[in-house]
Amino acid sequence: MTAAPVGTPPDAQAPPPARRPTLARRDPTVVLATLLVVSLLLLVPVDPWTPLTLLVLAVAAARAAAVPWSTLGRGLASFGPFAVSVLAVNLVTRPGTPVARVAGLTVTDVGVLVGTGLALRTVLVGTLAVVVAASLDPVRLVTSLHRHARLGARGAAALLAAHRVLEQLPVRWVAVRQAQAARLPGPRPTRAGALPTSPDLLVRAAFTLLVVTLRQAQQMAVTLETRGVGSGPRTVHRPARLEAGDAVLAAVAVGTTVAVGAALWRLGLLETWASVGG
Repeated sequence: MTAAPVGTPPDAQAPPPARRPTLARRDPTVVLATLLVVSLLLLVPVDPWTPLTLLVLAVAAARAAAVPWSTLGRGLASFGPFAVSVLAVNLVTRPGTPVARVAGLTVTDVGVLVGTGLALRTVLVGTLAVVVAASLDPVRLVTSLHRHARLGARGAAALLAAHRVLEQLPVRWVAVRQAQAARLPGPRPTRAGALPTSPDLLVRAAFTLLVVTLRQAQQMAVTLETRGVGSGPRTVHRPARLEAGDAVLAAVAVGTTVAVGAALWRLGLLETWASVGG
């Protein structure tokens, strides 16, 4: 063990600990229930202003809660293509006043309104889901569900095992693809992007991944049965407890959603399925 150099301040000896996101400190069951309630409330408006306003507020709140930009970008990138498809379908399938004609298809004003609203709603809910999934610890989530949602021990263990299997899928996929590349003639690829991409090899890799995953799941099931999971009451090392911050989080999220909807209704910008004739 060596001493720190002379003149080095104590604070410079170790980097400061990373700031935990606020969601990671809240009870996972409360976070999931809040996300469900907000998603149900978003089924009412179909105008683009409601989800757009909430999306801006959600991004600002996420950044204030120390959620990294990479997580937010992953949510936008994951659900962006689906949102575009929702917009495209609604543009040409909704009745209303024609505003344009594209590739022989008529675009209506109602289609633009509803399509944009549904697309932004998709991005909003998807981004919230990605942020929640990235912030919650799986063990705390299952422990909280076991206590507050009355999830049985067998179901809790199954959820943890399923999360473990899904978490390992990308690594296993790369390992299978690298094994394929090693058996092919010629020089071995030095990066993942240089792996062979023929349809036959991709199908074989997918089948291999399926077999390996099923075998791992079977081994986990046998292990859980051997240890008697679900055969009787279980104790929890760190039981989940509700705090005042959990109630504040739920109240702020739901209250903000309702307040934004009420404000836009007063401004005459809120549209529902009844008002657009859907």
